[in-house]
Amino acid sequence: MLKQTAIVISILFAAGCSAAAGNAAEKEKPKNAAGKETVLEAKNVSRKIELVDGRTKEAVYTFDTSTGEINAAAVADELAQGIDQPMIPARLVDGSVFEGQKRVILDEKATAEMISNLNAFDRQLILPIEESVPNVKPEDAAGITNHILGEYKTTFNPKVEGRVQNIKLSSNSINNVILGPGDKFYYNLIVGERTEARGYQKALEIVNKEFVEGIGGGICQTSSTLYNAVDQAGLGIIELHHHSKTVGYVPKDRDATVSWGGPDFKFQNNREYPVLIRSTVDEEKGSITIQVLAASASSEDEQNGKKQTQTL
Repeated sequence: MLKQTAIVISILFAAGCSAAAGNAAEKEKPKNAAGKETVLEAKNVSRKIELVDGRTKEAVYTFDTSTGEINAAAVADELAQGIDQPMIPARLVDGSVFEGQKRVILDEKATAEMISNLNAFDRQLILPIEESVPNVKPEDAAGITNHILGEYKTTFNPKVEGRVQNIKLSSNSINNVILGPGDKFYYNLIVGERTEARGYQKALEIVNKEFVEGIGGGICQTSSTLYNAVDQAGLGIIELHHHSKTVGYVPKDRDATVSWGGPDFKFQNNREYPVLIRSTVDEEKGSITIQVLAASASSEDEQNGKKQTQTL
């Protein structure tokens, strides 16, 4: 009995000592030279970070590091929407090359990584913006209509005035566009928005497998004719969409549907020399003919061009 009591007392004494030591440790505070307690506090250092457009040297976005975690991907996306602009190709006007618009792209991935990997010394970040101008020189206009790389023709009813007008307007928009090596062509960008203010009229178009009347009906005949000429010329197709319903002016799956803010037709000049897009409309006979032309071409290109012309 005495041994059991001794064991219990020993356990209680040990537990008491442990608790006492713990309380002492909790109460002990760091002290300064005067013997007074020193309170240690964590402080967030506020820093403003500027994202700078290196072309203008101006800050286009500023954020504070003390506001919490920054969604780097969202910031990069927002900046890209205000910076990015697609290239508008050069154009042949009265025998001379008229310069287009340069392509401007913000590298969103690199921007997000820069924002996510800030160090203590960062105050300004130069945005990774890439620019490229249309790869066309004034001398490229010389003889650029000498060779036919691709050609395609479709027909329409010349008595349907609205459709004829829309085909004519869209044809004029793409006519005489010059693409240098590597240059890209975006149909919606080149033709622009189809509105009444710009002269487009109501005509039948295909929406969800049904023919409905809409502003700009007929522009898809222009894009489809262009697609076939470009495809025959062997240029690189970037984006292509087909109608939800078969159209009558081209064979099945040879169409290229487009819509402002929606499907687009895009291609690239993958040749080592410039090419010219020529588009003409015969309103009386009801036809649109589109050619892909070049000043020089390989013997294989020339033979393909002759065969395509003969099949029209």
